[in-house]
Amino acid sequence: MGGAVALLIHRRQPNDWNGAVLVSPMVKIAEELKPSSIMISILSKFSTFFPTWKIVPIREIIETGFKDPLKRQEMRSNPYTYQEKPRLRTGLEMLNASLDLEERLSEVTVPFMVLHGEADVVTDIEISKSLHDAANSFDKTLKTYPGMWHSLLFGETEDNIDLVMSDVVLWLNKRSPSTDSSGSSSPTLFTQSHLSLINQHPKKVEIYSL
Repeated sequence: MGGAVALLIHRRQPNDWNGAVLVSPMVKIAEELKPSSIMISILSKFSTFFPTWKIVPIREIIETGFKDPLKRQEMRSNPYTYQEKPRLRTGLEMLNASLDLEERLSEVTVPFMVLHGEADVVTDIEISKSLHDAANSFDKTLKTYPGMWHSLLFGETEDNIDLVMSDVVLWLNKRSPSTDSSGSSSPTLFTQSHLSLINQHPKKVEIYSL
């Protein structure tokens, strides 16, 4: 939900952000997975009385989102990785946030780059295409990667991660001016080492000031 949270923040503070990099964002629910209005009403009532029930049916994200077996094992062995089903209230809030964003994608005006693996089964690639098509940003880029899964910045092989990071670096360098001692602007050169934080904590830096 990192991409969804980033866009919700942008909507509340539309003038505070110069750019966003969104990785496999869940900003829309695929039609075949969208629950009916009756089901949403039932879930809402149940969540009032049983908010902590861990009953929300979702895909096993580590198994389906991290392509590299070694990365999957690393995620499973991390004691801070939540590996149970989402709680009922949490799932409902995720659903409400996605439905709200879906109806208001045209309000996205921040310049952004959205990245998505074409073999992602956690979030549908059509979601990123919908965001790219509907957003009113004057500068928007959609980059897709054949054969890659959901976790582009950690769960892939190192070669694939380097490829994705190189695209992010290129996007940043084209849009990040700096001012030298004479007062003139020149491009700020980013390298992959500057973006190591993204690789370590991808969900914490999906929206930032350029």
